[in-house]
Amino acid sequence: MGALSNLLAGGPEKLIAPGVWQLAGGLGHTMNVYLIEEPGGGVTVFDAGVEVMAPAILAAGARLGGIKRVVLGHADCDHRGAAPGLGAPVYVHPLEVEAARSPAVRRHYWNLELLAPWVRPLYAHLFFKDWDGGPVEVAGTLEEGDTVAGFRVVDLPGHAPGLIGLFREEDRLALVSDLIYTLNVETFLPGKPRVPHPAFNHDTDQARESVGKLAAQGPQAVWTGHTHPVSGTDVPAQLMEAAKV
Repeated sequence: MGALSNLLAGGPEKLIAPGVWQLAGGLGHTMNVYLIEEPGGGVTVFDAGVEVMAPAILAAGARLGGIKRVVLGHADCDHRGAAPGLGAPVYVHPLEVEAARSPAVRRHYWNLELLAPWVRPLYAHLFFKDWDGGPVEVAGTLEEGDTVAGFRVVDLPGHAPGLIGLFREEDRLALVSDLIYTLNVETFLPGKPRVPHPAFNHDTDQARESVGKLAAQGPQAVWTGHTHPVSGTDVPAQLMEAAKV
């Protein structure tokens, strides 16, 4: 890879909780991928970021014993991007199978007209093309109540029809893909937790309900699909406030 590709690939991985590592890459290192230690060795990769991140994810996986499987929080292009290049079986929610296997870069319900005019061309002509690694071969499905490397799968639809998160009871840790944004998708600046932008949501009202559902689980830290986590004092209250905005 060239110097720019090396920069965008991200890494190295950072330990954020026992047996859980974050790898950030993409433009501004705003795309998050998580590696979760498996009891029998190796790791599960949760979300796959953008295509250019594949070498960094593979290297991190090798250091941690090998990638056993990939679980996609949902099948948007900036979350499935590196999956085809990881050489591991991929699992998604049943409602995300069609999108994961599709050659389409955009979801049919996205509406860029809801974004500020100055940022639409970036998404329409630059980001989507650069982010996606193409169709994903799906090995199986996961949904509410299934377990993944010590985490419980939680259905959190709204941003995407089959968005899932992972929740670990012992330390109240949540990995939630795009349930919640801590990044402004128009200014690209970090900020307070918020429901994902309506331009990219399947159902924004349902997304708000899913944020409330997670808040009711009492998480102590919520690691998102982009930039920084929701953490600190009273995480459930922060989530409920975000759901109102």
